[in-house]
Amino acid sequence: MTTGTAGPAHPAQLLRGVDRAAFAVALAARLRDAGVAVHLSSVQSLVEGWGACPPRGRTALYWLCRVCLVRRYEDLPAFDVVFDAVFGDSVLALDPVARGTDPAGPTPGDDSLVRLPSGADDQRAGEEAGLPWATAAAVVAVGADEDEDTLVPELVPSGLDAESDTPFDRLDPSLLADLEGWLAEALVRWPTRRSRRTRSHPSGRRVSLRATLARARRTGFETVDIARSRPVLRPRPLVVVCDLSESMRGHASAYLHLMRAAARVTDAEAFGFSTRLTRLTPQVRLTSPEEAAQQASAACSDRFGGTRIASSLRSLLQSHHANRLRGAVVVIASDGWDSDDPAELGAARARVHRLAHRVVWLNPRAAAPGFQPRTGGMAAALPWCDVLLPAHTPAGLREVLQVVTARA
Repeated sequence: MTTGTAGPAHPAQLLRGVDRAAFAVALAARLRDAGVAVHLSSVQSLVEGWGACPPRGRTALYWLCRVCLVRRYEDLPAFDVVFDAVFGDSVLALDPVARGTDPAGPTPGDDSLVRLPSGADDQRAGEEAGLPWATAAAVVAVGADEDEDTLVPELVPSGLDAESDTPFDRLDPSLLADLEGWLAEALVRWPTRRSRRTRSHPSGRRVSLRATLARARRTGFETVDIARSRPVLRPRPLVVVCDLSESMRGHASAYLHLMRAAARVTDAEAFGFSTRLTRLTPQVRLTSPEEAAQQASAACSDRFGGTRIASSLRSLLQSHHANRLRGAVVVIASDGWDSDDPAELGAARARVHRLAHRVVWLNPRAAAPGFQPRTGGMAAALPWCDVLLPAHTPAGLREVLQVVTARA
């Protein structure tokens, strides 16, 4: 058996266990106070350099700090002064346990010791001498009565969150003014539809013949590399048609905020009607809510009058805006009280249903217990509705946006 001799012991590290980040930040602050320009990247370099090559003595620590923190030749004298002020009159053995001892003194020429104030413990020495590795303790304010329970801030909902189940006719006007932003937060995503255009994509299901033949020219017209494509996805259109008759007066302002949120966040079209149809898209897209409400009221001269749903829908279908209904999500807000013939409304609603992707009807009266669509207009339109919602509260309007943005 061969017995090998033990190799030399690994030299101990200087300032083992010291918070390197606190050391670098505190030393950089000392240097900045002395006029040395120390960048944040230099502090990071010191921390990384210490981790890569821990200093074994004061000389190694000096050169590590000098190389990492000093970038200008004229800053060297100031750096030497700060470094000597911090480490010149202190004694610290390589063993961190020795920081609390009172050694007799360093050996002359010994480079493995960093001097601390004699007769001081670790915490007090760090506080009095201001050594860069000593992190100041957090200051905690003590109340007059220490036995008093600690007060923790209570998380409370916002105004609209707290009143989200309050009907619009009983909602505070100041909260109603914040409804638009509250609804815009719910429009985080939007459904898409496939267009006729295609684009190259490696996971596409269709083979792009033209691109495949172009690639085959490089391989002697052998189809080695097959190009694929898939349809381009575009956002679905949104059309909001709101009843502004007298029976919908209590909900007209809230539905105006719904149209503003949809028109400003997405590319939506907004229409209002009472006895005739009026396009409100330019008005609801204005920046000021007050100006938008004033111009929308001025544009709808028949506001808070009678109700002609069938005639208004026929006007929309006969206008050039009818193309916006193709593949769109159509939201119609009305209580269903109509002076037109219910058969005409049913025919108009059937055509809208054939053009649109989804039709959502908002009827505030549907929130009443035991609601039945007994009015002629509502009974004629109900078979051509995909979803019927009350939408009589802020939470109800958010539910409308969830239904509109759902992927179907």
